[in-house]
Amino acid sequence: MKRFYKDVSVAPAGEAYGVLLDGRPVKTPQRNQLAVPTSRLAEAIADEWAAQQEDIVPASMPLTGLAQGALDQVASERDRIVGRIAAFADSDMLYYRADSGQQALIDHQAERWDPLLEWAQSRYDVSFNLIHGIRYQAQPAATIERLTKMVEVQDDFAVAAMLSLVGLSGSLIATLALVEQTHSPETLWPLVNLEELWQEQQWGRDDQAFAAREIKRAEFEAATRFLDLSRT
Repeated sequence: MKRFYKDVSVAPAGEAYGVLLDGRPVKTPQRNQLAVPTSRLAEAIADEWAAQQEDIVPASMPLTGLAQGALDQVASERDRIVGRIAAFADSDMLYYRADSGQQALIDHQAERWDPLLEWAQSRYDVSFNLIHGIRYQAQPAATIERLTKMVEVQDDFAVAAMLSLVGLSGSLIATLALVEQTHSPETLWPLVNLEELWQEQQWGRDDQAFAAREIKRAEFEAATRFLDLSRT
């Protein structure tokens, strides 16, 4: 799409803040007004629109995309999306450790991952079953129930960010640590890519894998920024 506007601004929209193009409210794909809960987030989204050149490039507007997801998808399909996020309570990547033939990696996983699981155990009063290998093993029902409730209580904008974060990280625990603001994105990103980074240390960097990981990292950072900016 060609850029069709000159000016970008932010204005109150009821209890929210809308983004305006030449004085007209931006609409989402489902024709909802692009109105967000904080002026900080609205200003950041407005900056994305202002930065567009002759062509509008949606891939360069991650905050806009996440806001559209909150207003269009989460608002209308909240139960389904919450369920997708909460499913990671039973399949978090932090539960799955290397098999018995890889003791050095097992020790490395325990050193780096166990403190994060211990934080979750203390914070939510839950327990976890650790699995060596890739064979599925169910987590305790009480753990799934409590972690699910932690997803359910989030607002639509946090849920939109969490959907992106669990998909990128494979970890609900890491995502909740971001929601709770107890761990930084810089701390968590190496943890959720631990096995790939381990392989690089052992065998050298695969340039294609590195490039793909950097794309995911940019998306991860955008989702964490969106989560932060949406807090009232």
